[in-house]
Amino acid sequence: MRKSITITLLLLSVCFQVTQAQTKKSADWSTIDSLLEKVRADYQVAGFSVAVVHKDSLLYSKGYGYRNDEEKLPATPQTLYAIGSSTKAFTAGLVGKLFGDSLSLDDKITQHLPELRFQDGRESQVTVRDLMAHRTGLSRYDLSWYLFNTDARDSLLARVQYMKPTADLRSTWLYNNFMYLAQGMIAEKRTGKSWEDNIRTHFLKPLDMTQTNLGIADMSNNKNASRGYTVDDDKKIEYMPYYNINGMGPAGSINSSVVEMANWLKVWLNEGKYNNTQILPAKYVQEAMSSQMVIAAALPSTKQTDVHLKNYGLGWMIGSYRGHYQVEHGGNIDGFSASISFFPSDSLGIVVLTNQNGSEVPSVVRNLISDQLLGLAYVNWNRRGVQQDSAEMAIKPLEDDLKQVKGTKPSHLLADYVGQYHHPAYGQFEIRFENGVLKTHLATKEHHLEHYHYDTFALRELSTNKEKKQDDDEAQKITFHTGFDGDIKSAQLDLPESFEFTRKVSAKEVSPKDLEAYLGQYAVGNMKITITVKDNVIYMDVPGQKNYETIAQGNHNFKIKDLAGFAIRFELDESTGKASTLYAIQPNGTFAAKRIN
Repeated sequence: MRKSITITLLLLSVCFQVTQAQTKKSADWSTIDSLLEKVRADYQVAGFSVAVVHKDSLLYSKGYGYRNDEEKLPATPQTLYAIGSSTKAFTAGLVGKLFGDSLSLDDKITQHLPELRFQDGRESQVTVRDLMAHRTGLSRYDLSWYLFNTDARDSLLARVQYMKPTADLRSTWLYNNFMYLAQGMIAEKRTGKSWEDNIRTHFLKPLDMTQTNLGIADMSNNKNASRGYTVDDDKKIEYMPYYNINGMGPAGSINSSVVEMANWLKVWLNEGKYNNTQILPAKYVQEAMSSQMVIAAALPSTKQTDVHLKNYGLGWMIGSYRGHYQVEHGGNIDGFSASISFFPSDSLGIVVLTNQNGSEVPSVVRNLISDQLLGLAYVNWNRRGVQQDSAEMAIKPLEDDLKQVKGTKPSHLLADYVGQYHHPAYGQFEIRFENGVLKTHLATKEHHLEHYHYDTFALRELSTNKEKKQDDDEAQKITFHTGFDGDIKSAQLDLPESFEFTRKVSAKEVSPKDLEAYLGQYAVGNMKITITVKDNVIYMDVPGQKNYETIAQGNHNFKIKDLAGFAIRFELDESTGKASTLYAIQPNGTFAAKRIN
């Protein structure tokens, strides 16, 4: 959704540069400029920048609007934006360069990254090329890294083995960011250097990309950095904080400007060379921009008969744009959108970077510029996009949520839902109870849990200046499940894969007096159970079994750490101050063991 604002189109609000070089076909730059100014107004975008390359020359670069909407700092060709998944061509290119002629992209991944495992063992057949072309058969699982992020790449990679593949190997194109994480780690293992250092050494330095950086810390400290924005339901531009992609950097952490990304495109338009220096092997460039996997049928439509073909190369998407072979990749991350594209047969490249979240602006701008420079008949891409957006805005759900069951209550006290919740494919999150409210932290945002119905809660995002409340249909839900013992055992987040997160119960503090009271032997039938204490933790030794560690729950109750549904409870004799009975609570019943010493 976009916010409604009044925009004054002043020449002072933009920075403009056009070189004296000419395009392959004559270009009317003033027409292009007016078209793009209209895009900025129609899409309520804070700012964007564009650059156009022909062969090894920068033809045109300009900023529109603002990199900082609050302070009205202009967007320029040097403004830094997050390019999101446009990073992938760098990561794939790095692997292609490091492999060279001595190694093959068709090597099995077990040869280069044995740590990568799949749930069904398909790693024995998966190749490096499969990772690059998104054809492993594993779907996105993006919320695993987005909601439960970490800077530990090995930890992120280990989650893959718990993700269920949704298709056979090489049968379907399924976009997956984890496979680009894996490529970054292959480069790290091959060189002994971090992915970041490799990108700087092999690309940023030789391409004179001096301002381009690979993380939020550097982005935040750069005076040319853009802020990120979104557009709210009232069509107002709203600031959106940076998202720290952390360990998933190889899939999308580069921040750059259009003039520096133009240098990257020059490599692809000149057989891997920049200023006569071979940056990428020419053979790899040809492979990367050729079809490796079919994305979709993408047949010509009645609305646009000359836009068709949708395949994937190595870090690039391949298509036919109005009779011209197009290589392109977009990018989206919180507050930013990007499109990096080139037409190899026409020696033409276009970079569009914007500070609008999930925006159509890059593709609209790219198409408008392409049509002008390729001498194609005019198509009002701007109107098409705006009309589609207006149609989507016109469809609104009912105000009443008919799925919600009114008048219900949670099955437990709110404090009973507190704990760490874990799933091996996602990581973990914590539910806290503060000032009478359940809270949690997901991704970069703090949420409180608002009761929805039964044991389902809606996650309400909290911001620093106000409470943001989505409609119930928009708010993510979390449902808690109760175990046989009556305690909360798991939580199910409203994720596409619908996994349950197992609750890890935190131990309560037990006084030394109570610990002393539990020590001893207890008997039930012919079985003797011995209770010991080590480091203030109760252990239960059962003959013929292991010495079980317990987790204190308070009020003389203890969970058995490694046995779901098993617990013990002590009953104290007030006259002696010691426990007289140990109750073993199991799924098949509760058994009383009496103290024998």
